[in-house]
Amino acid sequence: MTEQLADSYDVVVVGGGAAGLSGALMLGRSRRSVVVLDAGRPRNAPAEGVHGLLARDGMPPAELLARGRDEVRGYGGHVVPGEVGAVAKGGDGFTVTLVDGRTVAARRLLLATGLVDELPPVPGLRERWGRDVVHCPYCHGWEVRDRAVGVLAGSPMSVHQALLFRQLSADVTYFAGTVPLAGEQAEQLTARGVTIVPGTVAAVETADDRIAGVRLDDGTVVAREVLAVSTRMVARAELLAAFGLHAVAHPSGMGEHVPVVDPTGRTEVPGVWAAGNLTDLSAQVGAAAAAGALAGAAINADLIAEEARAAVAALRG
Repeated sequence: MTEQLADSYDVVVVGGGAAGLSGALMLGRSRRSVVVLDAGRPRNAPAEGVHGLLARDGMPPAELLARGRDEVRGYGGHVVPGEVGAVAKGGDGFTVTLVDGRTVAARRLLLATGLVDELPPVPGLRERWGRDVVHCPYCHGWEVRDRAVGVLAGSPMSVHQALLFRQLSADVTYFAGTVPLAGEQAEQLTARGVTIVPGTVAAVETADDRIAGVRLDDGTVVAREVLAVSTRMVARAELLAAFGLHAVAHPSGMGEHVPVVDPTGRTEVPGVWAAGNLTDLSAQVGAAAAAGALAGAAINADLIAEEARAAVAALRG
């Protein structure tokens, strides 16, 4: 089912993941006209299931989103496939332009465009992403428990990541690369029984459609079944440039995010909210959905305040 895009809405939501759909659900339940514009590129598409989400643990990501779209539609909201190319402030609201030339007006905007994972440039890594190349122990750790796990260095969070995966498996190898570990970090890994392997990682070896090991630049192959990487996470913030906003470095060093001015996701631009991984790089599906719902409620309250002011002005006039 695909709705026809109307000329205008109270709220246009850009991004049809957990954050965007949850925001739209909250707005639809508040009897707001709302549309979700979904480019159809969810970050977790390669994953077999969503984990850590109460009552929905293990559900395939596509099924979760399909249910979310149906729920939004059940409250009168629209979900329209399409990639947004530009947003602009104009008059009392905003104009949203899709790459195919369609335009729609909005009184408020909720941006939930997510992020992009930039993987280390190691041959063979991208092809296994979301299967036996993972990044989050809370998203995938149970599924790889007790297996031979390799952790690739390359991020300020890599040692922490190795310690997290050590909680799930007694067989963890840390591929340290060419930068020596600080004394305390090396001591922590050694004390926890994590094997430290120096040397540049040249490639990921596969066999029978699964990871077989890690090949170093000297030709040595270290057998592994699973690889954990710390991706550089970069918010999809291109649309915000129209308002003079840009993604900035996250304090953790994990990548770039969009800062907001309050817990509801309000940005520095009046009328524009942001939610999900766009603002919180480490948010899992549940946290992203919660952020979207909070933003939706805040947007509804903002519209109510505007409408009350207008009603009072009309009464006095």
